[in-house]
Amino acid sequence: MPIRAVISDFGGVLTTPLLRSFMAFQDETGIDPELLGIAMQRIAERRGEHPLYELERGRIAESDFLAELSRELVVELGHAPELHRFSEIYFEALDPNQPMIELMADLRGRGYRMALLTNNVREWEPLWRAMLPVDEIFEVIVDSAFEGVRKPEREIYELTLERLGNGIGTAECLFVDDVEVNVAAASRLGMVAIHFISNGQAISEIEAALSRE
Repeated sequence: MPIRAVISDFGGVLTTPLLRSFMAFQDETGIDPELLGIAMQRIAERRGEHPLYELERGRIAESDFLAELSRELVVELGHAPELHRFSEIYFEALDPNQPMIELMADLRGRGYRMALLTNNVREWEPLWRAMLPVDEIFEVIVDSAFEGVRKPEREIYELTLERLGNGIGTAECLFVDDVEVNVAAASRLGMVAIHFISNGQAISEIEAALSRE
């Protein structure tokens, strides 16, 4: 079945790797990202849900998330660190991934329906949208923080398909993401799913998938 729509992730696909942002945060604050993970896991065990996932579903504010995480880090650090600059540091370390952005713009020009599907933070929308011509490339934008669901939950993929409209089915979609569980979820739904590892690899696999139409 021919591919009619391309669904792309944002961070780590249309930007430089997200790991760079976490390393920048460590450099500025001295807090190991592993400690952040440990603290968030303890919060998750208490609440029954991972706080980052709740942030990405828009159910908690960024300020509340950072305040709770800061309090939790007292266990490791002996003090409550100041985390209010997290988003600023994070985005300063991210750059647009120009080859993938150019590919997505080209695919729009070739007539493919284009959707952006991102797990993100509500308060960060102005920051990530300013990084590239989002609305010029993507006719559908689905941001987890405004939808209450996140990848790899089935509902957010189905919502993206619904908004693409025109009866587009899962087998007519090509999905690309840098997170393997998100790719696996798309594949289970019947999409042609590509795990982004590098520009060369992803661009080659995308073009190969589209040429099989």
